[in-house]
Amino acid sequence: MTPNMVGFSFLMIGVFLIIGKVVRLHTKWLRNLFLPSSIIAGFIALFLGPDVLGRLTSQFLEQESVFYNGLIPDFILDVWRPLPGMFINIVFAALFLGKKVPGVKKIWNVAGPQIVMGQAVSWGQYVIGLLLTLLVLTPLFGMNPLAGALIEISFVGGHGTAAGLASTFENLGFAEGADLALGLATVGILVGVVAGIIIINIGYRKGFAKHVGGKDYFTEEEKERLGESHGFEMEPQVKEAKAIEPLAFHLSLIAFAIVIGYVLQQGLILLEASTWGAWTDVVLFPYVPLFPLAMIGGVIVQIFFDKLDIHMYIDQNLISKISGFALDVLLVSALATLSLQVIGENILAFLLLAIVATAWNVFAFLYLGPRMIPEHWFERGLGDFGQATGMTATGLLLMKIADPEYQTPALMGFGYKQILFEPFVGGGLVTAASLPFIYQFGPVVFLIISTVITVFFLVFGLVKFNPKRKGKAQTAEQTN
Repeated sequence: MTPNMVGFSFLMIGVFLIIGKVVRLHTKWLRNLFLPSSIIAGFIALFLGPDVLGRLTSQFLEQESVFYNGLIPDFILDVWRPLPGMFINIVFAALFLGKKVPGVKKIWNVAGPQIVMGQAVSWGQYVIGLLLTLLVLTPLFGMNPLAGALIEISFVGGHGTAAGLASTFENLGFAEGADLALGLATVGILVGVVAGIIIINIGYRKGFAKHVGGKDYFTEEEKERLGESHGFEMEPQVKEAKAIEPLAFHLSLIAFAIVIGYVLQQGLILLEASTWGAWTDVVLFPYVPLFPLAMIGGVIVQIFFDKLDIHMYIDQNLISKISGFALDVLLVSALATLSLQVIGENILAFLLLAIVATAWNVFAFLYLGPRMIPEHWFERGLGDFGQATGMTATGLLLMKIADPEYQTPALMGFGYKQILFEPFVGGGLVTAASLPFIYQFGPVVFLIISTVITVFFLVFGLVKFNPKRKGKAQTAEQTN
């Protein structure tokens, strides 16, 4: 592998991104599904690779031909395979950079119900996934018990988390789990958008969706912008650092955050090795990937800038663009190297995981939403449903459809929720540690822990935030 071959492989990602953009621009149904160009580009590359077109070209070309396995040479795929595990660190390191962290009290007052419901749904995904694995997938299909974590990794974590955990899956002896997780993440996005729009239309007819603004929710320009959005964009008053290019400065901040995460990771590995790791054979941290710790590194950098009152030098829009670029590279490379053969060999288990996950998320929204979110449960719950089924952008677009004029606190609550949500589940520390924990202690132990935590958040949310209970309490106060 020469440097020129590596460089050319990166250039090809750009070529496929342009192709994906053009296809999306001229394909209305893809825009209506709000699929970003990077996902479309990844699937085009997958179809032109060894698992689809390669099956055909291998019948007609000599094995020595550069196109024997399709139109994408093997050396390009060899360069692309490790990219998701690298670029996911950039995405997570940038997650909280440029965003002034409000106080915990303000976060709780605005987003408390959504935080509790989000945690309940995410931990519940572990419960249903582990139950399905223990009762059906392992006994009937011989699947690795680690499959119990696939739903949370794929549906809440999304493509980025699924791809970023590929090395962890491989190290723990379940390499096919990464391909299944990517496939499930794709199903999650489609289910999130399609089911979400159906729910909004039903809610509009039933009178729940009170702020929907007509039949055509978005202009074509808005569809384009939403489909390519990777997060919240802000327009703060930014000061430009002198003697260094803004792009280089912000890349350096992200790099510093990743380095902090790496130091934390190695420190935890060393601590574990010198404590319980020296007394037992059970170790966790060597299997925990870098990206959740890189996210903590980003928080540390942001707090440092806040304390010194120099936070205005961090341009959140520029950070978002760097993160978006990294996510695009990650998605194209991850989907292009996805193994369709693995999904085909496990198709029944794959479908069962997708069906059970979808059923749990729909139940959580329709039943738990109105009972755990006291005000504007429909609009606020849609954001949680979209995030728990597809990705953060799915939650944003569903809230935009249901509340286009932002007449409810749904968007603000959704944004604040991420501060106490993403560091733990949906790609955070719990998501990253779930695989090594199941591997070391077994699925039953993690099932018991997940069940206890799920029940805690359910009971707390139903007691603390239940609109009927709050209404009765207010009536009693007025009577007294």
